[in-house]
Amino acid sequence: MQYKVKPDQVDRNTELVRAVYRELASSAPTGLRYATVLLDDGVTFVHIADQDAAGPSPLTGLAAFQEFAHAIADRCDEPPAARQARLIGSFRLFEAGP
Repeated sequence: MQYKVKPDQVDRNTELVRAVYRELASSAPTGLRYATVLLDDGVTFVHIADQDAAGPSPLTGLAAFQEFAHAIADRCDEPPAARQARLIGSFRLFEAGP
């Protein structure tokens, strides 16, 4: 998912995203891999999610994710756009280090 937030909403959006990661750390859903990056324009967020099982994402059940999703349209200049991707290659990306 990719979206652009209003410049004055970057800090708020970052706080909400970090709250999702705190809840993920405490709930530790199995089979989920998730990352968020902020692009160099300073307003574009990209979320990357992968899960082992078919069905709804464990993210949607998190209270912090529901808070993040609530009123996201008000924070955005460009609304979230979800896309499917196919992995072509990766070198240690998102793997736990030694």
